[in-house]
Amino acid sequence: MVKQGDRVRIITQDEQLEGILLPRPEILEKGIKVLKLDNGYNIGIDEKKIKKIELIEEGKKLEISHAKKVKKNPKLKNITILHTGGTIASKVDYRTGAVYTAFTPEDLVGMFPELTKIANFDSYLVASMFSENMRFKLYSLMARAIEKEIKKGVDGIILTHGTDTMGYSAAALSFMLDDLPIPVIIVGSQRSSDRGSSDAGVNLICAAEFITKTDFAGIAICMHEKPDDKTCAIMPPCKTRKMHTTRRDTFKVVNDTIIARVDYNTKKIEFVKKDYAKRSKNRVIIKDKIEDKVALLKIHPNMHPDQFIALKGYKGIVFEGTGLGHAPVGVPNEYCKINKENFKAIVELSKNSVIVMTSQTLFGRVNMNIYSAGRDLLEKGVISGEDMLPETAFIKLAWLLGNYKKEEVKKLIGENLKGEINPRIELDGFLE
Repeated sequence: MVKQGDRVRIITQDEQLEGILLPRPEILEKGIKVLKLDNGYNIGIDEKKIKKIELIEEGKKLEISHAKKVKKNPKLKNITILHTGGTIASKVDYRTGAVYTAFTPEDLVGMFPELTKIANFDSYLVASMFSENMRFKLYSLMARAIEKEIKKGVDGIILTHGTDTMGYSAAALSFMLDDLPIPVIIVGSQRSSDRGSSDAGVNLICAAEFITKTDFAGIAICMHEKPDDKTCAIMPPCKTRKMHTTRRDTFKVVNDTIIARVDYNTKKIEFVKKDYAKRSKNRVIIKDKIEDKVALLKIHPNMHPDQFIALKGYKGIVFEGTGLGHAPVGVPNEYCKINKENFKAIVELSKNSVIVMTSQTLFGRVNMNIYSAGRDLLEKGVISGEDMLPETAFIKLAWLLGNYKKEEVKKLIGENLKGEINPRIELDGFLE
């Protein structure tokens, strides 16, 4: 019996086709066989037309060779790699073009033996997933895994993570973990680790170099600074956002600057920020409770009141508003009469929900005092999100609601707790 990944010959009423048998995508109807032809194209074949399927060659599992177990060097520092999956932990089956996350955390060191010259490594699986599947409870799982390694006395931690929601996780860990005595560097990759164009190795090596050569403590993200392999940027967890679907330098700092720069070739480290937290003998404090019923709503033209009403019952809501922090609540002409109902819906939500306003522009600061609509929303309890990223405000609000009473939340949401609010934004920091 043939199976997915096998090389087969499909004989139909009209022709014979050879290729690799692929899984059927969910978008296709049942009763369709999918074949990857030798020219690289995929073709769907109606099972009703198939006379015979012949096995040519059984599919082979993609193997990754492991490095030999290296004895720990007492002269080197100790780093733990906590693995959560994502592209950095992916491999491509070039027969099918499929991407898998099937290898163990130890494979990361096996694929990048250069790491063993930098530090001694242990690696553990926290959870294996692509980051779009992330849930709030997993943030607590990661925080507890980090605490466990700190108690062991490691010098630093690398957390591998998928890039799609890395910014959310970085913010969550930043709020959950207080008084971190060591660096916890979150690392991802835009391209799977076994591809020649992968950024995984450079990101991991730069993160390890940063951990072993600096006095930095706390959460940070390490990813490519430019498209080439020259430097990686160490970026603040609450101010960093994925800005491109495929570029290796996809992560950019918004309304702030990078913490440091690591030169991959020379291994030289240049600090851009001077006021970073330093290593200590602190005992890490964990506050990992987080409220599940929090939503992030993007404001857009032609909104209807039922879009707001649908969030009834949520304890916290973040609006990604337009411009300076606007929502469609004004009635400048007859075509906008429905906006009056939008306003009523928001007022109703504000009775039981903490509502925070951020901006779609990302760069700059919310100012709801400029126009009447903003002032009306402020009057009804909507809180300015200052210059917070919408994603960071979403995570912060969920964390605050999990740990503080409602009135405390309303006060703390506008205060800078973990570098999420910058009191001063430099003009030259826009899209650098």
